[in-house]
Amino acid sequence: MAFPEQVRLVEMSPRDGLQNEAGPVIATNIKTGLIDRLADCGLTHIESASFVSPKWVPQMGDAAEVMAGIHRKPGVRYSVLTPNLRGFESALAAGVDEVAVFGAASESFSQKNINCSIAESLERFLPVMKAAKKHNIPVRGYVSTVLGCPYEGDIAPEQVAKVAKALADMGCYEISLGDTIGTGTPLKARRMVEAVASHVPIERLAAHFHDTYGQALANLYAVLEEGIAVIDASVAGLGGCPYANGASGNVATEDVLYMLNGLDIRTGVDLNKLVTTGRWITGQLNRQNGSKVGQALQF
Repeated sequence: MAFPEQVRLVEMSPRDGLQNEAGPVIATNIKTGLIDRLADCGLTHIESASFVSPKWVPQMGDAAEVMAGIHRKPGVRYSVLTPNLRGFESALAAGVDEVAVFGAASESFSQKNINCSIAESLERFLPVMKAAKKHNIPVRGYVSTVLGCPYEGDIAPEQVAKVAKALADMGCYEISLGDTIGTGTPLKARRMVEAVASHVPIERLAAHFHDTYGQALANLYAVLEEGIAVIDASVAGLGGCPYANGASGNVATEDVLYMLNGLDIRTGVDLNKLVTTGRWITGQLNRQNGSKVGQALQF
């Protein structure tokens, strides 16, 4: 299959990138500054916060303040993660454009991550889906551990397809397929997407690949050939998962964009501005820039 002519980049750094940062809670104005800078790069979908208990994710404790503090840019969708109805109601009050729910393709990961089975996690989302429909708020669904689990190892593509279909049937307009621990390789990624696409149209699927083993760009290339046209990424490669031992680093948005530019795939995102934003946020956090392109480009 030919590559898509256009790809929508979904920027994850304000939520997935910052939620597990060690050390003191990041100041709200740094989070809002990051989001505003990302919007200025031309990104049209920014996952901005997570409405979860601060007890579990202290870095997301100021989600309402973040949503109130950003300068909303026309044409940009500001989404948040809402694991339950309480989170959804808080998000609604904060005026979000979209919410997201997350499930796993691995039973062990589901139990350790959200303390329930896959079936129970899907059941928990029903009140959120019902409320979102009532208020006309789009819901995005995440499936984690699609190419491997830290507890179970390999995950059958059919299992991923089953969970993705359940989320789609519940009303999620788009399903993001997450390689949480970054163990996937291109052929596995292709076969997984083929399996899911036999149950959920490819137009409703997104790729969310971590770069823990340096495979994310190769995996993205493989699924672009399958017709995937939505990619989740995080500026400067920020982010990881505290429940997956050793898993660190979403794929860097700068690196994905550089590859897409080289393939003549349109995104509407300015690479130089994005690199500048990656340097800014890593400077604010006093951490290394995880983007190869961000490190290489000099201007």
